[in-house]
Amino acid sequence: MRVLGIETSCDETGVGVFDGDRGLLAHAVYSQVEIHAEYGGVVPELASRDHVRKTLPLIRQVLREAGLPKESIDGVAFTAGPGLIGALLVGAAVGRALAWAWGVPAIGIHHMEGHLLAPMLEAPAPAFPFVALLVSGGHTQLLEAAAIGRYRLLGESLDDAAGEAFDKTAKILGLPYPGGPALARLAEHGDPQRYRFPRPMTDRPGLDFSFSGLKTFTLNTLQRETARTHDPARTRADIARAFEEAAVDTLVIKCRRALRQCANRRLVVAGGVGANRRLRARLDAMAAQEDTEVFYPRPEFCTDNGAMIAYAGWQRLRAGQAEPLAFTPRSRWSMEELPPV
Repeated sequence: MRVLGIETSCDETGVGVFDGDRGLLAHAVYSQVEIHAEYGGVVPELASRDHVRKTLPLIRQVLREAGLPKESIDGVAFTAGPGLIGALLVGAAVGRALAWAWGVPAIGIHHMEGHLLAPMLEAPAPAFPFVALLVSGGHTQLLEAAAIGRYRLLGESLDDAAGEAFDKTAKILGLPYPGGPALARLAEHGDPQRYRFPRPMTDRPGLDFSFSGLKTFTLNTLQRETARTHDPARTRADIARAFEEAAVDTLVIKCRRALRQCANRRLVVAGGVGANRRLRARLDAMAAQEDTEVFYPRPEFCTDNGAMIAYAGWQRLRAGQAEPLAFTPRSRWSMEELPPV
């Protein structure tokens, strides 16, 4: 079975084709970074308009690169939520219309399930059950995954997600959009010993997260130190390093806690922040101490992409699940509501 996947939940247009026998045949991502950089963040209306312009050309490109005629597609998967509702409507309308025109089934995919399953595109792929850390954009969640569609939420961010905190802290430090990668690059030059930032909500039981206070602590530190420093560039790098160390430590502490709570020895990490090199290094060190395996998607599959939607769609379509013509994109959507496969 060959499935075309379409991802348009936010500011990246992604398309991929997954074949059940041959694996991922082709995929492409168009990023809207240049469009939104002028505004320092995503403008929903501009995102929707650009998806309208880019989705069909990207589908043609991916089918051409895969060497496939449209008649060879057996199903279409599109991101149905969560995300920006206007952006979701573009991908959902295109995906459902193509499926109707081609006479094949269509399925709406949960964006975060796409991320969770992205490591399945790698070898070796993680086996169920496992604990998953999902750190993508506005989401930071810990889940216990027993099988596809059988998810139990263990903890989540109560305010800013990790990715949001990275982006907002980068803006505080005067870094360009997108802020998270820029902050990580600046932190590489910082002194990890100069500042010690708090590790929020690690001094109490539970697996929830809170990063808004860490962002505020960073702002207060910057304002205080700017008034007394003779080397503002060095100070900004050191503050960036202290923030990254605190955010990464918090995520690692909660992952260790979740693994022990679930008595599980497999951890899956996915989403944009999952590409952070310091986070991967700390999780690898923790896994060695806990006798645990950690699975990541390659960096290009950490950000939003059509390959993960195609794979998730293939799993659900081959199980006989499909979307009716009256599809319902959702800006909010709990993974615990998903049907099992």
